[in-house]
Amino acid sequence: MSVRSFTKIWLHIIWATHNRDKLLIDRNFRKEVSSFLYDYSNEKNIYMKTNYINSDHVHVLLNLPTNKTVEEVLKLLKGGSSHWINKSVNYKFSWGIGYGAFSISDSNLETVTKYIKHQEEHHRKKSFSDELDLFRKMYRMDILNN
Repeated sequence: MSVRSFTKIWLHIIWATHNRDKLLIDRNFRKEVSSFLYDYSNEKNIYMKTNYINSDHVHVLLNLPTNKTVEEVLKLLKGGSSHWINKSVNYKFSWGIGYGAFSISDSNLETVTKYIKHQEEHHRKKSFSDELDLFRKMYRMDILNN
């Protein structure tokens, strides 16, 4: 990164497993995937504030680097984690196509951080499909890439 280039672009990114199948059932393994994503993003010079791995989808809060597009960041995170997961499990794992990426203001940063960290509680009341519908309405989107 050039000393003259700097940005602060917070993104809340969500992506799902292939067919939204609940492939990441084991809580301890999900924590390992979470640690992998955090360490891997750090290795790739992507600042990740937090993430949460659900059995069928992921939430990530990160600051978009100046030298990468959203698409490049997602290819790194999904590709790297998929490769790592497949080396760790005895079944074929893959992420679904697409993602949702939502800009977050500094004033909402802590709210979104708490939302991500409390995913387990959140999904006791609301399904992933319901959550996507909420994001579509909140961000005035007709469709979210699947």
